Amino acid sequence: MLLSSLIYFVGCSVSFVSVDELLAKKSTTKFALFQLGFRPFFLGAGLLAVTLMAAWIISYQQGLPLNSYYGSYGWHSHEMLFGYAAAVVTGFLLTAVRNWTSIQTLQGTPLALLAGLWLAARLLHFFSNTLPGLLILLPDVLFLVLATVAVASPLIRARHSKSYLFIALLALLALGSMAVHADIMGWTTGGRQFGTNLGMYSVLLILAVMGGRVIPFFTERPIGVPSRSWPLIEKTAAASIFLLAVAHLFVPAATLLVGTVGLIAAVINAVRLSGWYSHKIWGHPLIWVLQLGYAWLVAGLVLSALANFGLINPLTALHGLTSGAIGVLTLGMMARVSLGHTGRNLVVSWPMALSFALVNLAALTRTLPYALDSERLILWLNLSGLLWIAGFAVFSIMYLPVLIKARVDGRPG
Repeated sequence: MLLSSLIYFVGCSVSFVSVDELLAKKSTTKFALFQLGFRPFFLGAGLLAVTLMAAWIISYQQGLPLNSYYGSYGWHSHEMLFGYAAAVVTGFLLTAVRNWTSIQTLQGTPLALLAGLWLAARLLHFFSNTLPGLLILLPDVLFLVLATVAVASPLIRARHSKSYLFIALLALLALGSMAVHADIMGWTTGGRQFGTNLGMYSVLLILAVMGGRVIPFFTERPIGVPSRSWPLIEKTAAASIFLLAVAHLFVPAATLLVGTVGLIAAVINAVRLSGWYSHKIWGHPLIWVLQLGYAWLVAGLVLSALANFGLINPLTALHGLTSGAIGVLTLGMMARVSLGHTGRNLVVSWPMALSFALVNLAALTRTLPYALDSERLILWLNLSGLLWIAGFAVFSIMYLPVLIKARVDGRPG
């Protein structure tokens, strides 16, 4: 009863407004954190990226396992995917869907409640000694269920069928989280690894589809060079990653098959990326960070293939896809979307360009040592963590006023 009421509340908390009405309105509030979905979730994601990594370094370096419901180290992967990444994609989709459909997505109290649910899920798992597991499960899974409903409602009402895929992918992300919890609660066996992998591939697919829509658009306007695309590549870029996910999730022992599918996906997405590239991007940090993020996706797919062929440590591939593709692409998306939807110029100062570089270096130093310098792995992991913290700390500091203050042009959002 409570769940159905919450879903109804979120689904009904969107209102139809025309594009003209949106543009004509003037914002009357100075504190705008809950005016549009990207604001609380991008801020929360940035702060979580800093605190999550700081806690992980302290725990790993000092040998002090954190008391988490997800286990001493399991919380690290869970919070990266179902905490950090889920916040970014939720914030992006709640913002993009308003543009695509001309229907106002969550704002005000409903948005604050959804953000509060996300925050509760980030905190409660540290109190597993005193709280029942169900109380930890509920906010974590319910957040993703309600986020799916909040995105689905305007898309379905507007019959924006070409974006229905995002509904399915968010639902799969929620299912991945549920699988992890079901394993921890003792309801299933093997669900934790399956759910984590399902969550990772759901996020990667969201980013691949999202990237295909926005990266060419974000690239063309500033540099004045049209992107190239090929229909077959566009149709198979995300589809090939989906096939990799299916193979990895359901026939993981067929490593030759999984590796081959991963290699094909890497080639297809590399061709896609080549159509967006121009040497002129290097003068535009908001563009090169996105294209480097997509390059990390390609690299991660190559590394995944090599790992399945038994040539490298699987952790190399895992962190290429997570720290690299997810970390860099989401940072770039947050930086670009936040400026565009607050009426600001689409340029960043040198500290943000440095932030982009730091997170790329964090991914590099997290990924390569497994293959190149395993004897000093702890040193490299600590360095990677510090670079990650520095990069996201810069983002959080620089974008705090952007995310909490009203648009500079006075428009709503």
